[in-house]
Amino acid sequence: MDLIPTRDEILRGETTDVYFRRTMEVLRATGKDRVRVTAEAIVKKFPTGYGYAVLSGMDEMLSLLAGIDVDVEAMEEGSLFFPFETVFSIEGPYGAFCELETAMLGTICQASGIATAASRVKHAAGEKPVLSFGARRMHPALSTLIDRNAFIGGADGVSAIRSAAFLGETPQGTMPHALVLVLGDTVTAMRAFDAAVDPAVPRVCLVDTLQDEKFEAVRVAEALRERLSAVRLDTPGSRRGDFRRILQEVRWELDLRGFRHVRLIASGGLGEEEVRALRDVADGFGVGTSLSNAPTIDYALDIVEVEGVPFAKRGKRSGRKQVYACEACGARTVRPAADAPGRCPCGGARDPLLRPALRAGRPVEPPSPPRAIRDRVLRQVERFHAREARR
Repeated sequence: MDLIPTRDEILRGETTDVYFRRTMEVLRATGKDRVRVTAEAIVKKFPTGYGYAVLSGMDEMLSLLAGIDVDVEAMEEGSLFFPFETVFSIEGPYGAFCELETAMLGTICQASGIATAASRVKHAAGEKPVLSFGARRMHPALSTLIDRNAFIGGADGVSAIRSAAFLGETPQGTMPHALVLVLGDTVTAMRAFDAAVDPAVPRVCLVDTLQDEKFEAVRVAEALRERLSAVRLDTPGSRRGDFRRILQEVRWELDLRGFRHVRLIASGGLGEEEVRALRDVADGFGVGTSLSNAPTIDYALDIVEVEGVPFAKRGKRSGRKQVYACEACGARTVRPAADAPGRCPCGGARDPLLRPALRAGRPVEPPSPPRAIRDRVLRQVERFHAREARR
């Protein structure tokens, strides 16, 4: 048996929690496996400090249900949402999707966590670019998942080759410390890179391998002159230094010698707060662990109707629901699906956010391209922070 389950194994329910398998045994034995239900997914609580979450992984989740006799209504991939809002509902024979629940939730929990963290890091960076370096922090089977969700959350690029191909983007990166060590010197390594690598690739040199960053940066700049695009400073913790002051020193020395065009890229153990603190002295960021290891968004999927009758477990609101957002002020409300939305107190019309995604297991619309989803996320994040600033 391979470590990574195949798609067929997932669809057969081999990755489900065992109680769903036993539930199906009971339902088949009692002739109740075709009872029609409506189940809804919500999140009760976000990770500490999060004011919103980004819905991600829905496209992949919907692919698990393709060809199954269910209807799904959902928010768009890349939607911002808030606690207790229904992000998707599924209606059909319970036996049709019972053993897929574990995979369905797993698909969106991690994906949404990464996308949400990326959106927060990107907001912290402002106009400065953020690259996802997260692929090396997880099993390689997850590398494309990590980078895809980091990208749609707001990362400007990714370093892993397969991830970039999946996204339709160009992979971005510099050089490892290993290249400098194998060739014995930073300038030697950068000159070799310049001679061997496609001229279209930006010349970005890692300058913290052997000597003080400011001296290495100046040496490389003097060697490559206008061809040097940027220098990268990595693993600041290994020097126990003040990363901000190191960046300022490097900037000073480069500017003093006429190398104002050389940008400074910061990486190594950076998260949202570090990026915010450095964005005025760095020109870009490489972020890895804080994206790949982002807190998951803890969705729960619960039945709210059985055979068309509102019915839910304790602590849950029964009946199908719709989530509305005011087109004027952005205020949101959750109402019974059968109720008219009414108008917002501000006078604006309310738009429904849950829209048909699957009908009898068939997609209603094709998935959006990753860059279009990313643009959607960034627009919503900007509006969210603008509204928060007005409060």
